[in-house]
Amino acid sequence: MQNVAIDCADAYELARFWSEVTGRPLDSAYGPGDRETQVAMGEGPALYFNQVPEPKTVKNRIHLCLRPGTSRDREVDRLLALGAGFVADHRNPDGSGWAVLADPEGNEFCVLRSESDRAGGQ
Repeated sequence: MQNVAIDCADAYELARFWSEVTGRPLDSAYGPGDRETQVAMGEGPALYFNQVPEPKTVKNRIHLCLRPGTSRDREVDRLLALGAGFVADHRNPDGSGWAVLADPEGNEFCVLRSESDRAGGQ
């Protein structure tokens, strides 16, 4: 697989957000105002951002799920500080579950429990 394509209103700005989320670099061949750009993920497909004229109007049919290196709840807090929005809370009292967030353009994604959360029985 080459990439995961994400339609958006501002390719460079949304790619900057996802670069911060993932800690992976923006492709240096692109810059502000470009209609497309990507975040190189190292392993696996790149995140490719393609500027389109129409806005997002319905729930995603496909979405990204993140498994953070830190705790799930700390990662949710970090992503909210970066500009993500909170969509739904599917975390359970026993520590299992996930949180659904949205990027600045409304694309939903999930934050799963980290490996350390899972190893701790949560």
